[in-house]
Amino acid sequence: MTDTDDIKKRHIRSYVLRQGRVTVAQQRAVDTLQPVFGIPYQLAPLNLEQAFGRSAPKILEIGFGMGDSTATIAQANPQNDYLCLEVHTPGVGNLFKVMDEQKLSNIRIIQHDAVEVLRDMIGDATLDGVHIFFPDPWHKARHNKRRLIQTPFIEKLMAKLKPGGYIHVATDWQDYAEQVLQVLSAEPLLENTAADYAPRPDYRPLTKFEKRGLNLGHGVWDLVFKRK
Repeated sequence: MTDTDDIKKRHIRSYVLRQGRVTVAQQRAVDTLQPVFGIPYQLAPLNLEQAFGRSAPKILEIGFGMGDSTATIAQANPQNDYLCLEVHTPGVGNLFKVMDEQKLSNIRIIQHDAVEVLRDMIGDATLDGVHIFFPDPWHKARHNKRRLIQTPFIEKLMAKLKPGGYIHVATDWQDYAEQVLQVLSAEPLLENTAADYAPRPDYRPLTKFEKRGLNLGHGVWDLVFKRK
């Protein structure tokens, strides 16, 4: 097996690539802004300061959905840069659209699998934080192996985080929250910022789906760990 074959060897996907409908406005935003704020996947380390054109704290967001919360966070924290990963085109197009409407320049988007981006493009000790908000829970027991937050992934993530950097996971599935708490607590390079689950940090806005769930009495669990 060649080095390239080894790099490209398959791993269990934490997502299913669904054929979501892309609106005309979303496609227009992709066509217009991807050349400016999009970064193509490549088998080479990414120079984050060059990608954003400045030296600033770099936060990686994995799986931003439609990107509304991402835009809200980026707008409220212009001192930070956000490298955002998503595989679904409607979400990518929507975030580009919102970036254009709000004139946001501190977001870059890579439309590719997060595991491969982390492995191939993110240099060691380059990230100040990682956001993973409402990852696919794969709630059926036979599908739990597809969950993103597992020990091998977190071990790889630790190399990318700077000392003092943080990882923030939020989920509305209790058994996934329990799994995340167990996995993160078992990582020797991490320490919990709370006894178990953390209060929702002010920077993470409530999504409309989260508000609806809370009104129905559903729980949401935030976990914020810092790298030693």
